[in-house]
Amino acid sequence: MARLQRKKTSSTKKKKKQNAAGAISSRSKNDVDVKKTTLFTGPAGEIKKRPYSSQTKALTKTRTEPGKVKSYINKGIQFLREVKVELKKVVWPTRKQTLSSTIVVIILTVIIACFLGMADLGLSSLIRVVLH
Repeated sequence: MARLQRKKTSSTKKKKKQNAAGAISSRSKNDVDVKKTTLFTGPAGEIKKRPYSSQTKALTKTRTEPGKVKSYINKGIQFLREVKVELKKVVWPTRKQTLSSTIVVIILTVIIACFLGMADLGLSSLIRVVLH
């Protein structure tokens, strides 16, 4: 809930953020294209591009980046902070309220159990009479 308590940015600030994010994403796309090819020298000393092998791609995907782990830890810590804030908002019942609610629940459970027991006895005796 702490995220909801932050001030909202104006629409111009949001647009600036979106434009900056778009520029970053286009740069990252170019970086991905560069990473997909490696350079090697040919027989005549020429530099040629060769695509990555699938084995290299598989190895890079299995490794976890330290930034991702840190991100997960930060998200977990943020969640626990929000839980703490929410638990402070809870109004806990007093001892007297808890006892009275418990007694009401026990009494209603006994009443319903008696009713269902009598209904069961009545229906079972009715079925015995019909079958004999």
